[in-house]
Amino acid sequence: MKILVAPNAFKGTLSAFEAGRIICDQLKIKYPEAIIQLTPIADGGDGTCQLLSESLGLKPSHRWSLGPLGRPAKGVFFLKDESAYLDVSKVSGLGLLASNELDVKTASTFGTGLLIREAVKAGAKEIVLGLGGSATVDLGIGILQALGIQFLDQNGREVIPFSPDFLKRVMHVQRSPTLPKIEFTLLCDVKNSFLGSEGAIPVYGPQKGLANEDLASYEAQCTRLLKLMYKKTNRDFIDKSGFGAAGGIAAGLSAFFDVKIAFGASYIFNALSIDKDIKDADLIITGEGRYDSQSRSGKACYELLQLAKKYQKEIYLITSGDEGFDEGFSKVLQLPDLDFNSPDFKKKAARNLEAVCSKQWFS
Repeated sequence: MKILVAPNAFKGTLSAFEAGRIICDQLKIKYPEAIIQLTPIADGGDGTCQLLSESLGLKPSHRWSLGPLGRPAKGVFFLKDESAYLDVSKVSGLGLLASNELDVKTASTFGTGLLIREAVKAGAKEIVLGLGGSATVDLGIGILQALGIQFLDQNGREVIPFSPDFLKRVMHVQRSPTLPKIEFTLLCDVKNSFLGSEGAIPVYGPQKGLANEDLASYEAQCTRLLKLMYKKTNRDFIDKSGFGAAGGIAAGLSAFFDVKIAFGASYIFNALSIDKDIKDADLIITGEGRYDSQSRSGKACYELLQLAKKYQKEIYLITSGDEGFDEGFSKVLQLPDLDFNSPDFKKKAARNLEAVCSKQWFS
């Protein structure tokens, strides 16, 4: 029997590689004669650059940067020729914050912008940016600030990243003559546009700490800023699929740079040639932290399910929650919910995954 183990990241707890190794270790105990292939997957979210580095043979470049609230954070980008690969989630991600620290009105992508600036210094002219897993809804303004664009208050003073309600205070935008000449390929893990009932703020804002009563006013604030940015560059703002990813990063960057949007799962699957692996497998095992309605918007596990159906293969899903049961997976193994306020929640996530694999598989 050949088993393809292809998990996504378990957001905020386990990388796709970490989850995959746990699953494979348990499979080897139960099925010592099986051929087990580990091919972690991603969709533009956590771990995308690690996957690309494995498939493309990229060397990591480590740099210190700043996290979503301005604390020091270890960053990394991968450089090949004139293209740099990095994840928003590495230094601007939800995984860097406890649940009681989530603060959309303060969190910034500035640290990701600092990494991009370092990549440009290293020779990058194209930035391939994985958008999933961010802790921010800042329209990529933090990135733009790090690259030299100034966002000014009503008195003409620069609004400092990580300051409370910084978007609300922006009244003017000042372009920099030293803005780097780069283009972006943005790997989206969702297909939502930015505005509207299925947009970034009503769908993802509450996950990032935005109170329900603030959703409408925050979207109005972001709409005002988008108009301000696009007016500065004489471009028309047209909301697009993928603009809702990572708090509107694609929407903001598109005002100043040439931006291509690629839906991350398809991009990664092509890079990994995963179609062939699915054809050759007898069983596919995937998983993510919580499979839900958003997973149907281009997330890796859902897209893998479609390929498994195409080739009529059995596919198991490991996840928390119960929304995966009606999706068409051959079997769903349910993880217990985590207390993300617990100091050792990441260790508990690993133990929970190991326990589910050892106790419930193939019963």
